[in-house]
Amino acid sequence: MAFLTSVLDAAGVNALLRKAFPDATPAAFPTVTEVSSGRVKVMATYHEGLLRPGGVILGPTLMSLCDTAAYALVLAHIGDQLMAVTSSLTMNFLRGAAPGDLHAQAEMLRLGRRNAVCDVRLWTESQERLAAHAVVTYALPQS
Repeated sequence: MAFLTSVLDAAGVNALLRKAFPDATPAAFPTVTEVSSGRVKVMATYHEGLLRPGGVILGPTLMSLCDTAAYALVLAHIGDQLMAVTSSLTMNFLRGAAPGDLHAQAEMLRLGRRNAVCDVRLWTESQERLAAHAVVTYALPQS
């Protein structure tokens, strides 16, 4: 992928996410921890309400974090354009996500005029033991 320049840092993306979702409980909403060229890292704090029977984290929670990480990545690179929307999310669950804080790393595969394609990797235990992988496409607002 060609070198991408982020237009927002982690604090800027977090502020935009709070603007986009003003009713979200801050403690329950994921936090962007790092922004770099073509990448972001996002973390969601664990709580017992995230568990499903069997003691692993719910699949919809993993999907939500992947989508949030991709949205954060897009915003970091296009700025305050909150009408970017998910147009596709393909999720692969690789293993049960053990209880613990959820971490996601999103990487921009393509940033075009009409859409952005993001690769997202998610884990709880370690980055070497991925719990899920997703490819997320965002439709970008047309100016």
